[in-house]
Amino acid sequence: MKQKANYNIAILGATGAVGNMMLRVLEERRFPVGELRLLAGKRSAGRKVSFAGKEYAVQEASAEAFHGMDIVLGAAESDVAVRFAPFIREAGAVFVDNSSAFRLDPAVPLVVPEVNGEDALSHNGIIANPNCSTIITLMALAPIARLSPIKTVVASTYQAVSGAGNDGLSELEEQVRSYARGEKAEAKVFPHQILFNLVPRIGAVDENGYSSEEMKLQNEGRKILHRSDLRISCTCVRVPVMRAHSISVTFTTEHPVSVEEARAAISAFPGIRVADAPNQDVYPMPLDASDGDDVVVGRIRRDLTSESGLSLWCCGDQIRKGAATNAVQIAELLIKKGA
Repeated sequence: MKQKANYNIAILGATGAVGNMMLRVLEERRFPVGELRLLAGKRSAGRKVSFAGKEYAVQEASAEAFHGMDIVLGAAESDVAVRFAPFIREAGAVFVDNSSAFRLDPAVPLVVPEVNGEDALSHNGIIANPNCSTIITLMALAPIARLSPIKTVVASTYQAVSGAGNDGLSELEEQVRSYARGEKAEAKVFPHQILFNLVPRIGAVDENGYSSEEMKLQNEGRKILHRSDLRISCTCVRVPVMRAHSISVTFTTEHPVSVEEARAAISAFPGIRVADAPNQDVYPMPLDASDGDDVVVGRIRRDLTSESGLSLWCCGDQIRKGAATNAVQIAELLIKKGA
């Protein structure tokens, strides 16, 4: 990609939660946008959206809609991404896709810029954004991995309802209103009532007993950290939190890393904020991470079951750093490196 003053940007899936956030992040970070093209399904065509003081009409996505674009940010479902990817590449644009469609494709880089940004530079027209929980977890683990390679991870994710999109947010809000009225809560988006409840399944469960969401952390983590032998056991839980995912992580390293070394490395890592004074009630919480780009890390401590193990707790906004901001950061990296 040739370096220039401004870049033509399209957002595929511009009217969803992630697409809306991509617009906001582009504006906040003063991304050098030339032409902006907002693309969505037929039902959303014609909707007006504001960006940087101007109003834009949403267009229906089509094979011809990507002509003249430099970068396409994908915020649509996997089937939509797969359908339009050939047309995006044919148009000469780079497709930074947030869906799961290309994450495990060996020919497609899977990138968290702070962790493996150099991988983005060897793209062939498509770069994949990892799963939101993968991004948040690996942001916390990457500083340790640079001290000593990580061997095993046991993680439990506590995922906000916004991970299911705008419908997930609406369902929790409606259940709060129903409770206030003394009415029974209806569950449509989630398999059970989410208000005052936890649902320990996200995604379909395979024959190995793990869900598709749980396997993403291992499969994507191996690719991002370049560790094909990395072993991860994960449990994903939907919780009645509006925004920001939280993850409990216990992991082992090839060589022991002290708590002090770990805290220093994490504190120095870009995109991380440490909140780790539990006796003063200072620790990462979803409310503190919501609507921010930093991954907040705390409760850093020795794992009592392994001499080479550590445990930590981290929180991150899955719509921003876990999706939209990470994609925009990849785009920023491409224009900085002329890739």
